[in-house]
Amino acid sequence: MIFLTIEHILTHISFSIISIVITIEMINFLIQEFAGLSESSKKGMIITFLCITGLLVIRWISSGHLPLSNLYESLIFLSWVFCVIHMIPFFRKNKNFISTLTAPSAFLAQGFTTSGFLTNIHPSEILVPALQSQWLMMHVSMMVLSYAALLCGSLLAVALLVIEFQSFIRSGEKQNPFFNTLFSVDEIPYTTKKRKYLREASSLLCSRNFYRFQLIEQLDHWGYRIISIGFIFLTIGILSGAVWANEAWGSYWNWDPKETWAFITWSIFLIYFHIRKNLETFNSAIVASIGFIIIWICYFGVNLLGIGLHSYGSFTST
Repeated sequence: MIFLTIEHILTHISFSIISIVITIEMINFLIQEFAGLSESSKKGMIITFLCITGLLVIRWISSGHLPLSNLYESLIFLSWVFCVIHMIPFFRKNKNFISTLTAPSAFLAQGFTTSGFLTNIHPSEILVPALQSQWLMMHVSMMVLSYAALLCGSLLAVALLVIEFQSFIRSGEKQNPFFNTLFSVDEIPYTTKKRKYLREASSLLCSRNFYRFQLIEQLDHWGYRIISIGFIFLTIGILSGAVWANEAWGSYWNWDPKETWAFITWSIFLIYFHIRKNLETFNSAIVASIGFIIIWICYFGVNLLGIGLHSYGSFTST
């Protein structure tokens, strides 16, 4: 009873703090960055990380096994991984935009755990026979780590596509006859004023294009690195799951819905690496964005349907 009370307190504290953190991150990203707010955001995420860590440790002690046996526990662990990824830039001198993506991700994951959808599987229970194995820690932790890393990398790819589409729309507007007539400099007399206007316009255009190009390069670079880490975790998770399946069910691969979608996810990101190897940034970003949807299908699909050999992680306890 004491453990359950502490779990509820830590869960709601972490969700409240991360709600404040995501508000600060949005203010810094959309309006203006304030040094004081940035420091508060860092401290808030550290407190959230400690709360979720304490929640996992308490649940581990009370249940006697790694808290990754159902959807509720895996979501808590997913929030914990998002917090870790969010804090990695704290140890670097140069700032980047990863924290802007990880804070909302942790907020959504933690918000779903505190919702009423998972009420039936909140309490820790005795593991079903299939989960009573040492492979539980290896397989499930690798899969959740891969989900978190691949989701963050795919979100960076989505941001890259948004910037590319904005550039495409703006270039289309500049080719519009009405736009060219309205903003044409040919009607300005060729004077010192016109030369100054052309020089300033050219300088502004070059600086915007350079900033956009630099931002796209950074998004592609960080997205590739994070997806690479997630792909390694996913490969280890699938291989360890195959060994575990052979011990539990007598077969390395059963084409279970969860296994099938995990293989589809692995294949999608393998295609991503093949396309990016040819330096096709835009096309690889499209594949990574598709992978973002596939990951959520793989993670929630079986849990929503409650079918297959992995149905013990569904919304209703079995």
